[in-house]
Amino acid sequence: MIRTDGVTEVTDADFDAEVLGAELPVLVKFTADWCGPCRQLGPVLGAVAEEEADRLRIVQLDVDRNPETPARYGVLATPTLMVFRAGEPVKSLVGARPKRRLLAELEDVLV
Repeated sequence: MIRTDGVTEVTDADFDAEVLGAELPVLVKFTADWCGPCRQLGPVLGAVAEEEADRLRIVQLDVDRNPETPARYGVLATPTLMVFRAGEPVKSLVGARPKRRLLAELEDVLV
């Protein structure tokens, strides 16, 4: 697993174990190297990952290198942020946003 900005990178191969099997809610950033808004979101998610480490885990998945998982969850745009709790997707957000707005949008899914 690779970590960038405090966010762990997951793949199609370990997605089920790392995300669906996690005890905490997991926010998955579906991203791509060529995606400008994805890069903008990196530091925001890194800060949130640090601040909310006891309530939320944040990972990212490159859609170009790992096409199976985005297809399974109907991800059509990057960045898509999807929150999984107890193995199920419970929230989906599309596009970059500032930290304050992101935290407000995630408040209902944090434990």
